[in-house]
Amino acid sequence: MSELVFFSGTMDCGKSTLALQIEHNRSARGLAGMIFTRDDRAGEGKLSSRLGLVTDAVEVEDGVDLYAYLVDHLSRGGRADYVIADEAQFLAPGQIDQLARVVDDLEIDVFAFGITTDFRSKLFPGSQRLVELADRVEVLQVEALCWCGARATHNARTVGGVMVVEGAQVVVGDVNHSADEVGYEVLCRRHHRRRMTAASARAAALSPDVLPVAADGRG
Repeated sequence: MSELVFFSGTMDCGKSTLALQIEHNRSARGLAGMIFTRDDRAGEGKLSSRLGLVTDAVEVEDGVDLYAYLVDHLSRGGRADYVIADEAQFLAPGQIDQLARVVDDLEIDVFAFGITTDFRSKLFPGSQRLVELADRVEVLQVEALCWCGARATHNARTVGGVMVVEGAQVVVGDVNHSADEVGYEVLCRRHHRRRMTAASARAAALSPDVLPVAADGRG
């Protein structure tokens, strides 16, 4: 039986790397896949990982019917033994329904990869629909770590190293960014609630308002 599988996790936990591994393993066995993506860090029509691996993909725009796209591809003599959908959190709920139809009507496995919640700890609509429809939801076991060393469970958006909690849900950025631009950082729940990023933690540690402790311990 074909399946719709949702692989989820925070940023930096290896989702795209696993997508590329699945593509490699299956193509090495002579299978042909269809890869969809949206707003990848490497640019339009690319599926990339932070390890530097990259492959071509179909960029999904608003309003594209993914089921119809597959049917048209197959009717033209193309092959699609499986489908990979990376950055699936950016897909519309209706497009997730179309992927479910690919599984049910075309009997093609669909592997979707994405983060579940945004920088405000709110569900992405695409991810919510995947949780509702997927045959399986797999939480990736490669744990991203907060700056404090605890398991990272939340995604934070930063501007100049300062965490922000307002703005558009989708703003493309990366965990590797210069200090004066929009970026993202993974945090544990405690530090996400306190809005304490690695940069703000360093600033607090170096603050002149923090009194040194005297050698005799009296302060």
